[in-house]
Amino acid sequence: MESYFVHESSYIDTDVEIGDETKIWHFCHIQKGARIGKRCSLGQNVNVSNNVVIGDECKIQNNVSLYEGVELEDGVFCGPSCVFTNDLTPRARYPKGKAHYKRTLIKEGASIGANATIVCGHIIGRYAMVAAGAVVTKDVPDYALVAGVPARVIGRVDAKGNIR
Repeated sequence: MESYFVHESSYIDTDVEIGDETKIWHFCHIQKGARIGKRCSLGQNVNVSNNVVIGDECKIQNNVSLYEGVELEDGVFCGPSCVFTNDLTPRARYPKGKAHYKRTLIKEGASIGANATIVCGHIIGRYAMVAAGAVVTKDVPDYALVAGVPARVIGRVDAKGNIR
């Protein structure tokens, strides 16, 4: 018996794991090999690509695509329309395939603001906070608050998101 919710407009491919109490809302697509933890919430129009791993208690807001190579640890927040990439030099005519995708790791408790872009191949540290609209082009330390284009450290936050 399934102990999670999937809206009838969403598509779940074969070989997908979805944890207890997770909610997957309208127009989502969860692709083959994806692993989604317990008590997650995926908003409208979320795409989880092949083999993506999402930890427990993650909240992924509307219009987010998690491409192959992206991993979210437990308690990660992805704001509306934030963007992940997995190829530094993509070409439509010359795709390199998943063997060349760059891994992106979002560590426990980190938050990514609305419309932020996370360039692939980087790590967002534990409980770090990426401001809305920021473009992350290098690793973000634990508990750092980053903003701007490119994103730079402008402060520190605690586990609850309070600016220090």
